[in-house]
Amino acid sequence: MLLQEARDAGRRGVASGHAERAALGEVVLDVDDQQCPGHVPSVRPRKEDENGRVSNKVDFQKTLDAYRAKRGEFRVLDVPDQRYLMIDGHGDPNTPVFAAAVEQLYPVAYRLKFASKRELARDYVVPPLEGLWWADDYASFTDARDKSLWSWTLLILTPDWIPPELFAAVDPGSVRLETLSEGRCVQTLHVGSFDDEAPLLERMHTEVIPSQGLALTGLHHEIYLSDPRRVAPEKRRTILRQPVVTIATT
Repeated sequence: MLLQEARDAGRRGVASGHAERAALGEVVLDVDDQQCPGHVPSVRPRKEDENGRVSNKVDFQKTLDAYRAKRGEFRVLDVPDQRYLMIDGHGDPNTPVFAAAVEQLYPVAYRLKFASKRELARDYVVPPLEGLWWADDYASFTDARDKSLWSWTLLILTPDWIPPELFAAVDPGSVRLETLSEGRCVQTLHVGSFDDEAPLLERMHTEVIPSQGLALTGLHHEIYLSDPRRVAPEKRRTILRQPVVTIATT
């Protein structure tokens, strides 16, 4: 559902974050902070800071089970409560409103990352962009694909060690910090362009979930694992997640 223009806007937000990092006197490398799986270990040793504290760089995409999905496999898993940076909107993701929301979200995520490293000596890789999607009629996501009817909340996972006062200090603007409670979910990996998700969603909603004695609840959730600057549309990897409840039997 998330299209190329919006992801490019997000990368402009990342660039803004790197500019802030340079302003803080840190060395900025021409390397994406969201490393590709397998390129680096999930926790990387860091040098001591000026107070003698040692920080390790945590990569949640590699350490959290909720980021694990395989193509062709529908996993049932229990997702723990997690805190996210969030910003809301409505309508087609190919619009300036959507792009502006992405551009607001990324700089806050990077300011918070740098503040955590500086103030708490705890560093981490900014997790991938995620999105919650909903509409009055779920057919707008599958059969009709009427994007003007979509509502969305864009998300970036935030470590649970971040205190509220540190979040408030980074000038979040319209971005908020909230806990997302999803519980039991079904998820799978989609490989391909965002507009090709519909058949897989249809199968998940109408075949896989009912066959497990489950029913849809909550909001459709997507996790965008691929960098569109480096990955062709047909190879992009997106986790599709749907919260579910068990159907009561008599």
